[in-house]
Amino acid sequence: MAHPPTSNKSNPKKSDKPTRPPAGPEAGGPSQRPGPNAAEDGPSALEVMGSKLAAFVAEQEGLTSAQVRVDSLSRLAGGSSRLLWSVDIEIVDASAPRRLQLVLRQDPPGRIAPGRMGLEFELLRAAAGAGVPVPRVHWCDPTSRHLGAPFFAMDRLSGETIPRRLLRDARYANAREGLCDQLGAALAGIHRLETDAPALAGGLERPAQAGEAARSEIDRTAEGYRMLAVEPHPVLDLAERWLRAHAPRSQVLKLVHGDFRLGNFMFDESGLVAVLDWELAHLGDPVEDLAWLCVRAWRFGNDDRAAAGLATREALVAAYEAAGGEPVDRDALRFWEVLGNFKLALVFIGQARAYLDGAHATVELASLGRRIAEPEAELLALIEEAR
Repeated sequence: MAHPPTSNKSNPKKSDKPTRPPAGPEAGGPSQRPGPNAAEDGPSALEVMGSKLAAFVAEQEGLTSAQVRVDSLSRLAGGSSRLLWSVDIEIVDASAPRRLQLVLRQDPPGRIAPGRMGLEFELLRAAAGAGVPVPRVHWCDPTSRHLGAPFFAMDRLSGETIPRRLLRDARYANAREGLCDQLGAALAGIHRLETDAPALAGGLERPAQAGEAARSEIDRTAEGYRMLAVEPHPVLDLAERWLRAHAPRSQVLKLVHGDFRLGNFMFDESGLVAVLDWELAHLGDPVEDLAWLCVRAWRFGNDDRAAAGLATREALVAAYEAAGGEPVDRDALRFWEVLGNFKLALVFIGQARAYLDGAHATVELASLGRRIAEPEAELLALIEEAR
């Protein structure tokens, strides 16, 4: 499903950087399981793609195309804003023969986000180097020269991403017990990542002014709301006023994952396997990530456990701080949770608009558009609790 579009009119300095996709993703998240190929990805198209991929890998490895074999190339189900491909690559090199099981993450045709794919690749590489659990990355084409759109290759991991399986299935009972601590530690590691390296520093969006991370995110979300809404939403107007009146001025500026929630990490019976989907990463207030994980939509019915349906907010904060994260201001946590629900409402508005405009006339989008009332109800509850 498409993310609702936003612009950068309020911050022209961002125009020369890779543009972050709009605030707020769809609920659910990708699942790395083989799915049916699209009609245009029939056998002949896949063979052509496989040949081009083999040539690219050979170029990266300093080999001939004959020394690279591409097997089992297929589309994966899921991927909210990127195409996912499963592929096995055998490198026939006398000095270092190997067989790699990979996932290709690719911009969809016609929806290329300039610079973002290369930035995401570099973020994953930096995260792996710092011990954050992520898939290992291999090669990246940030252009469209080889496969028609930017892509990178990363290890295909074993695990699950579907939230309701994590929260309901007996086989993941042990994982549920330890995941809060693991997620807190992963976030602390992400927020410690150095972003001064040239490969990252020029690409990550940052607030226009020091201490303005919160206001920058309010502006960005409110702009999208006013551009996309087709009917009045008094609760969202109230929420925007509350947010502007309570925006924290944190001087802490860290790497923010931007979409740290159920559906965007992989788990198995032992717990966290990898943090996925870094396309919304930016520089900002690290409390944003903690609060986004606490948005009610990501609890999937386990509403008594605010942190992703797994634990309390306090347990998440304690795990984060114990792993070296910055001390968390509770008022800031509440602010960012309110803003997270405002962002989620924008997602549903964007999906409704896509349906009403006929861009994607699906029953799914029509039904998701009706869910705007859910974050609106949560916004009223959170604002009332803060009084």
